[in-house]
Amino acid sequence: MSDALLKVAGVTVRAGDGALLREVSFQARAGERLALLGPNGAGKSTLMRALAGDSTPDAGTVALQGRSLTDWPVAELARRRSVMMQHTPVGFPVRADEVVALGLPGRRHGNAADPLVGELLARFGVAALRARAWPSLSGGEQQRVQLARVLAQVWDTPGPRLLLLDESTSALDPAQQYRVLAELAALAEQGDYLIVLVCHDLNLANAFASRVLMLDQGRLLADDTPARVLTPERLAAVYGLRSRWLAHPDGPVLHVDGALPLVNLPTP
Repeated sequence: MSDALLKVAGVTVRAGDGALLREVSFQARAGERLALLGPNGAGKSTLMRALAGDSTPDAGTVALQGRSLTDWPVAELARRRSVMMQHTPVGFPVRADEVVALGLPGRRHGNAADPLVGELLARFGVAALRARAWPSLSGGEQQRVQLARVLAQVWDTPGPRLLLLDESTSALDPAQQYRVLAELAALAEQGDYLIVLVCHDLNLANAFASRVLMLDQGRLLADDTPARVLTPERLAAVYGLRSRWLAHPDGPVLHVDGALPLVNLPTP
């Protein structure tokens, strides 16, 4: 994959005598939509911090456009990759549009009157909330405002960009989850964005992703299309789930029948 935007090679993150990530490697191009899946404690958020450049692996490298993240100047990297982590606290009662404006680069930073602020709020269905104080917004509304902010950071950057989203739709109702991910998928399909999304909803990942990366106990177990990764056998081994694929006119649907007993679970 010579034109890969993101290259991850042998990334290992240690914790005491153990490891949170163990020699994780993959590559991805702009235009792809990656869903990063795995049970609690699999290493998803640890990997996302490494992909963002917020932490340095104990071994291995992460490169963006062929350059190690450690070699990017902070301001230049911020124009090429944007990150929404699980928790993005806002500790003061700013307005929703002011939160989005915090993502604007350069001299536009903090300008809530910038036309892009309204455009991105509208894209995620929260334009009517732009004058609302942050504490008055629901969790799902806050997530959509934050998505507008992280897009504002890289929106006008020419060329390929990386968008890292760690459980960024967890507070949304089901319809809003699918609407938001449809908007993000459309951006990726234009060819300029590589989107890496952490989520726990398997069917949401199936609907959104062109590739699924499955982590367990810090190892990358699988990297392929959703149908090839989300097999009943693998979901039983990794999650302890009973599942099956059902035929549907619009494409196969993953059906989860329930959890397996905690004893005698298959080994990943």
